[in-house]
Amino acid sequence: MGRHQRAETSGLISFLICAIAAAIMVKIYVDVAPPIWQVTRRMFMVSSGLVTFCGVSSFIVGYARNSNSLNLQRGWWVPVRRSTEIVALSVVYAATIFLSVFAILGIITDMMGIRIFIGYLPWVSAAFAGIVGYITFVQADLMDAKTIASLLPLFVVSGVTTAGLTTDDPNWWHNNFSQLGDRSTFAARMFNSTLILAGICIIIISYFAISELLTTHRMRADWSKAHLPTPQVGDSRDHPESITRFKLRVSILWSLLTLLGIAFIGIGTFRYSPHPILHNIFARGMPGIMCILLIGLPWIAPQLSKAIYVVSDLSILTCAAAGGFWLEGDNTLTNVEALAGLIFLGWFIVFSRHIAAIEADRAQAQLVYLQSLETPRSGQTEALESRLASDK
Repeated sequence: MGRHQRAETSGLISFLICAIAAAIMVKIYVDVAPPIWQVTRRMFMVSSGLVTFCGVSSFIVGYARNSNSLNLQRGWWVPVRRSTEIVALSVVYAATIFLSVFAILGIITDMMGIRIFIGYLPWVSAAFAGIVGYITFVQADLMDAKTIASLLPLFVVSGVTTAGLTTDDPNWWHNNFSQLGDRSTFAARMFNSTLILAGICIIIISYFAISELLTTHRMRADWSKAHLPTPQVGDSRDHPESITRFKLRVSILWSLLTLLGIAFIGIGTFRYSPHPILHNIFARGMPGIMCILLIGLPWIAPQLSKAIYVVSDLSILTCAAAGGFWLEGDNTLTNVEALAGLIFLGWFIVFSRHIAAIEADRAQAQLVYLQSLETPRSGQTEALESRLASDK
């Protein structure tokens, strides 16, 4: 069997193991848990947590089992870095699975009623655990940048939707999103936790995006120094010899993306009522950072296509127009915040997928180039596969 077929086969085995494990654990919990933990939301939290445990465990096993970096053959730093990457990716998957499963359980309960649904909870949890076990194992074995980029909006929408549906303040949307998280209720904690996890995931995904840009640039620079024909990967304006300028650009890009992630974390950590100054610093500072990033994108990330620069400019104009309507009283601040948040998440997905496209083009160009050489040089096969490949 080939790699993809082995991944699918192993995914089916993971499906069975995760489904059986989740069914047993949730059934035991429902039967022996004290009454205080039989409250609907707590039951859903525990069930979602157990499903998340199964999914993340499946991902870690699938991702680490073929890794060639978890040893000391290339020094102590390589396994440390690889272990950190595994933990970081596990956080992204854990956040996505937990919030998505919790939201789906709430929707099913609204349709069936808690008295009927409670009897099905172990088996529904088993089905979810099997599905996420299968998906995470296959994705771990075939990991690339497009995969993790697609996970971000899923859990953000799930978390915010759950918070909006469970809040005890039906008029929160008349003010702004900060009011949704400005309480000590379950809905407020869900909203704030979603923002914190979103910020963490943005930082994690940004790390992998920057790593791919560095990998691509290093490949082109090495080939240029060796006086070999350099295949075009990314924008030709970024000449491989300008290593100092490139490092400066990448540092600025990474700093801006990290600051945006920190802004999400700060908004979720510091609620408005007890911390109005800190909350406003993060909330109002985020649009400014976004504008700097989107306007300066052609300079700090010249490898991207011109289309993403146009999309970035249109995003700024759209948010500015929505803000203008709000100042004139024709729109609500909640709508402006929702639009800005969705636009940024959409832009971030497009950005991540462009990085993944650069990754794929780099691997293809390098493969074609090496096939044209009679004797491949040392180190030229190092970056053939995805930066996130499980066997790295």
